Amino acid sequence: MSNELPEPNGTCWCGCDAVPGYGRRFAPGHDKTAEAAYMVVYHEASVAQLLHDTGHAPGGKKGTIRAAALKSGWKLCPRGCGYAGAPASINNHINRHHKEN
Repeated sequence: MSNELPEPNGTCWCGCDAVPGYGRRFAPGHDKTAEAAYMVVYHEASVAQLLHDTGHAPGGKKGTIRAAALKSGWKLCPRGCGYAGAPASINNHINRHHKEN
């Protein structure tokens, strides 16, 4: 599978007849429509099934958080609580949940 997405072509990628804005692949909100439809078709509309099918469920070969960290630069909370996310998300998390520390 190629990691390069084709350029937007004026057709909404969810499969409807809407025309997305210039440089966009989806009409507003239709990315979520496409995501939901994909989940129904390939994973019984279940995130748990998706994780199982892709080897990310408990006992699988890959942990979802670990995979995200390796691929996109996610970090673990330095306070040791187990929260993981993008650096900006970690900062927000610390400010919200670890103010006293």
